[in-house]
Amino acid sequence: MKKRIFITATNTDIGKTYTTKLLLVEYASRGLKVGVIKPVETGVVGGVYPDGDMLLDLVKELNSLMQNLNVEDIVPLSYELPAAPFIASGGEKFDLQKVLQAIKKLEALCDILIIEGAGGLFVPIEKDFMIIDLIKALEASALLVTHCSLGCINDTLLSKKALESHGIKHSVVFNCKESDTSFEEVSAPYFKATNFTVLKTASDIDTLCDVLYNL
Repeated sequence: MKKRIFITATNTDIGKTYTTKLLLVEYASRGLKVGVIKPVETGVVGGVYPDGDMLLDLVKELNSLMQNLNVEDIVPLSYELPAAPFIASGGEKFDLQKVLQAIKKLEALCDILIIEGAGGLFVPIEKDFMIIDLIKALEASALLVTHCSLGCINDTLLSKKALESHGIKHSVVFNCKESDTSFEEVSAPYFKATNFTVLKTASDIDTLCDVLYNL
């Protein structure tokens, strides 16, 4: 089994795909053959994969061994409705074996596999099988992408506690946007007071890659 890093977040639209792309570029710059998979994507209409198409184009640029892949190779399961996979699939059973087969094919072509999740940790894939359970099933370490707006302390600590309770090795990165001007004043002081390491996507990807690779 190759190194597997699962990218999750405190919620949807926090920056998982953006962070995934940054990690792929950084690891490739270090001479590693990179791979990527998004086990399930929703909101796929007319053959257009909003995340999958971008990730496929990038990984082909970074790893010549990926040139013959198509989007279904890196997004094995997809649904039209932009909702949690359990709802988008109409409640059908999650095909974990199909995902594992896709991972096996990709890992033959790469040194490190970045796995992008859907939404947050408790997004349901089946009624009683959540994204956090998928991380465990895939034996991956995790990167929790969190935001920098008001409320990030609560959101970050809740998700981090969940990862800890499931015994998942992980790191945390803050994806601060231009509009997050209050972070240093209203949130960062708590993290500094509790010795919580604040790594940011904008400035600390190199350090983050070191941390993740050694989890």
